[in-house]
Amino acid sequence: MGVLFWVIQYKYMLYIKNPNKLLKHTIVIPFVSVVIIPMLFMDLWMEIYHRICFPLCGIPYVNRSDYIRIFDRAKLQYLNPVQKMYCMYCGYGNGVMSYWVKIANETEHYWCGIQHKKVDNFAIPEYQKNFSKYDDEQDFKK
Repeated sequence: MGVLFWVIQYKYMLYIKNPNKLLKHTIVIPFVSVVIIPMLFMDLWMEIYHRICFPLCGIPYVNRSDYIRIFDRAKLQYLNPVQKMYCMYCGYGNGVMSYWVKIANETEHYWCGIQHKKVDNFAIPEYQKNFSKYDDEQDFKK
């Protein structure tokens, strides 16, 4: 039943444009799916951190609903149940990681408002544009 479920599920996913990869996709799907377990634990931990530490430091809360959308695509009538399930999975997974990044950005801004050193293969993140310049003590002291 398990293998048959994964094979049937593959039929309905976006990568049906590559039917010659059925075996590869069938092997990958359980690995993709099991990521939900550590993601849920990390989400719980980040939420505990966010709700306890942000108020103690006077950092405004990050609005979770600005980043996570789970059910919107599941309401689309033209998706089958498996597609809806994976749309919810991806909406949660990508949304919750964006939410964590925003929490980490706000944490970094509070604790270390210094830009990283500019190097060729590293783009200074947009949220760091207002941080003090790397190796500029005067800017840091301002």
